[in-house]
Amino acid sequence: MSALSDQVVSIATMVYLLAMISHAVEYALGNARAKVVAAPARELVGAAVGGGATGVTGSVGGAGSAAVTAAQTGAERTARRAELAGRIAVVMTALGAALHLVGLVTRGLAADRMPWGNMYEFVLTVSFIGAAAWLVVLVKMPSLRRLGLFLNLVMALLLATAELVLYTPIVPLVPALNSYWFIVHVSTIVFASGLFLLGVVPAMAYLMRAGYEQGKRSFPYTLAKRLPAAAGLERLTFVLHAFSFPVFTFAVIAGAIWAEAAWGRPWGWDPKETWAFISWVVYAGYLHARATPSVKRNVTAWLAILGFLTVLMNLFGVNIFFEGLHSYGGL
Repeated sequence: MSALSDQVVSIATMVYLLAMISHAVEYALGNARAKVVAAPARELVGAAVGGGATGVTGSVGGAGSAAVTAAQTGAERTARRAELAGRIAVVMTALGAALHLVGLVTRGLAADRMPWGNMYEFVLTVSFIGAAAWLVVLVKMPSLRRLGLFLNLVMALLLATAELVLYTPIVPLVPALNSYWFIVHVSTIVFASGLFLLGVVPAMAYLMRAGYEQGKRSFPYTLAKRLPAAAGLERLTFVLHAFSFPVFTFAVIAGAIWAEAAWGRPWGWDPKETWAFISWVVYAGYLHARATPSVKRNVTAWLAILGFLTVLMNLFGVNIFFEGLHSYGGL
């Protein structure tokens, strides 16, 4: 089961990469039909020209009409190809998520526990939650499909990092983790982190699209040329964070209750506890700023990005550079 899990995760990584490439093709071609406006036929002046003028006008009009028809046909063909690439990308994303889930389930079966016992397994689970949540969003709002380019890029990078850098063989849980709180606390923190992962994608896309709509044509704003409207991206960012923040809050509280039972104190400013608190403060600040009309939406988007950076620090930095009671990274 362990070997099967490793192989399936590798295949899922490749499938996410193929989905990203398909989204890139759709993004490059665009799926909007080009509108070709026929230039009005020239009106010849002078009655003395007679039938000869009529013949020339007809010839010019016929050539112009043929050119317009050819342009329209080419635009329609390009639009169909872009639409097909987008649909293939969605199917590949769904296939990658299904393989991702199989890799998690087989890892759990091999370990005879929930697959959250070390950093490798945690990253696999968080990234799966992000991919699954994206598919749900896509069902509700198909117009956001082009964001899949950036999401699949994140998925491919996370899974590749997990396999190449974070991978550890299956080992039993340390005694402190043998508790029903392991499921309660870790499941909620994983779920919230996965939604934060998804939420940072439209936040970054919003900053690029808002700049593009304001007339900025330098990199990276040009990447947002074919993204949905900035207002929709900003609303999606808010909805995802407003949904995940209460879950994250519950996860922190559940962790404190578990710490009281396991270590005799609910909070000890362990590095992971400290960074969890920092993340909570930043995300609370984001929601507060988002509810304040005087705060610009660019500021709130940057707060959402900063919040996810603190989550990454808690996930990678704390496990790699610090030692504490939560040192279960397995590296």
